[in-house]
Amino acid sequence: MGFLYQNLSIPILTLVTFVPLIGALWIIFFIRKDNEQSIKRTALFFAIADFVISVPLWIYFDVNGKGDRLFQFREVVDWIPSLGVKYSFGIDGISLLLILLTTLTGVIAIYSSFAAITFRQKEYYALLLMLQTGMIGTFCALDFFLFYVFWEVMLVPMYFVIGIWGGPRRLYAAIKFFLYTLSGSVLMLLSILALYFFNDGGIPFLNIGGLNAGLSFDVLRYHEIGHLIPPNLQFWIFLGFFFGFAIKVPMFPFHTWLPDAHVEAPTAGSVILAAVLLKMGTYGFVRFALPILPDATQQAVPWIVFLSIVGIIYGALVSLVQKDMKKLVAYSSVSHLGFVMLGMFALNPMGLRGSILQMINHGISTGALFLLVGIVYERRHTRLISEYGGLAKQMPMYATLFLIAALSSMGLPALNGFIGEFTILLGVANRSMVWAAFASIGIVLGAAYLLWLYQRVFWGPLDNPANQSLPDVNRRELLTLVPLMILMVWIGIAPKIFFDTIEQPVDYLVRKVDPHYFDRKPLMHPGAPAAAHPEVAEIHQ
Repeated sequence: MGFLYQNLSIPILTLVTFVPLIGALWIIFFIRKDNEQSIKRTALFFAIADFVISVPLWIYFDVNGKGDRLFQFREVVDWIPSLGVKYSFGIDGISLLLILLTTLTGVIAIYSSFAAITFRQKEYYALLLMLQTGMIGTFCALDFFLFYVFWEVMLVPMYFVIGIWGGPRRLYAAIKFFLYTLSGSVLMLLSILALYFFNDGGIPFLNIGGLNAGLSFDVLRYHEIGHLIPPNLQFWIFLGFFFGFAIKVPMFPFHTWLPDAHVEAPTAGSVILAAVLLKMGTYGFVRFALPILPDATQQAVPWIVFLSIVGIIYGALVSLVQKDMKKLVAYSSVSHLGFVMLGMFALNPMGLRGSILQMINHGISTGALFLLVGIVYERRHTRLISEYGGLAKQMPMYATLFLIAALSSMGLPALNGFIGEFTILLGVANRSMVWAAFASIGIVLGAAYLLWLYQRVFWGPLDNPANQSLPDVNRRELLTLVPLMILMVWIGIAPKIFFDTIEQPVDYLVRKVDPHYFDRKPLMHPGAPAAAHPEVAEIHQ
């Protein structure tokens, strides 16, 4: 049935990508600036419509698709034939999960802004919808030119969201975010052009030959010819991609823009930044660096693993000493995404599965934490931990939701964070027990800073008069948080459906990076007994 659905002439990926843009244009051209209720309702309507349209992607996606069926819902149209540019869309299981996370986050971000944003609402909601189009288009694009267009489109709305509706240092944070991301984008563009000219005949001024295969920006074409790229050229192309994506992740030491952007952004901006925008960097490594540049990827493993482990421990240690709740959660992202990168560059099925699932987990748990911090900030207009204490007595529902999100973020069993971190550690331990040991330090520190935060904010005496009349979460706030709580529990107790969705794309990636991997070790299936997995058996031995 899914196969038949995909062969209907329904450009579902185009619809999912551009429905938010239509909503943005509708708000700009057809709704008066002073009609605030209509602006809010229209933005929410288009965000919900986009989520509803994206659900069939999940329903009809064939998790067993491989080979030519790995990328599904394909849409290919010549766009600029003279340059070899095509409007090429398609998704695999990795893109699917990230698109669904994006459409859900879009609804939550818009709905959570109803009370927080009180001026220039027309521009604000239009920019959020435009941002959603850029994010979804990035995950759908299978043409480098198209990918780069969407990648750059994302930059502008987020710059204005931070710069106009952010905190006291919003301009500094917005400019820093813009310059960092743009710098990485330029280097990424150079790598794309190097691939482009290599395919067309070579790079004469570097005395590097090519394939004389014509002009093409087709991503899947480069997946096929990656092993033909000379190792020296692979290294330089990988370096360009690395800077572009590592800044976006962000990896240590390219992370310094992130705390400023998170702290100064409005709540919805922080949620989108944590849940989706940071995944653009990790997605870029998965989609481009690993399958196209296998030799360079293998060579880069030692230093990327080193930077990832430093990021894990550094981010956790800095989180421990933060006085601002939002900055604490921001630095925790550096630590969590270090885990994602570490699992990815274990370059085995278990590590990659855990890495991809942890991308989703981080978006859910950290997005929820930013929403929760935003709730008390709207009431008290301060994020200083010292201003709170004893909130569990005054806001019991809020305290319960915060505890669930914190436990999810620290990786408590039966919640989503545990599944991702445990799977990553299995994959990493297969490569090196030393790597796994250092990474485990981050888990211990993660529990320390989150429990320390919770103890200071929610327990102890309720002695600050400003906190003694705070209302508990209202219906709107509850509706933004409950879907995320459901996902935390769902992934925590029944992750199989998510692992099944990414199984074929992960196997594809491993074969691209190491064509002989499965000749040496049979495929691992998360959830099966350890004896069935040679990698786990090695750990036990």
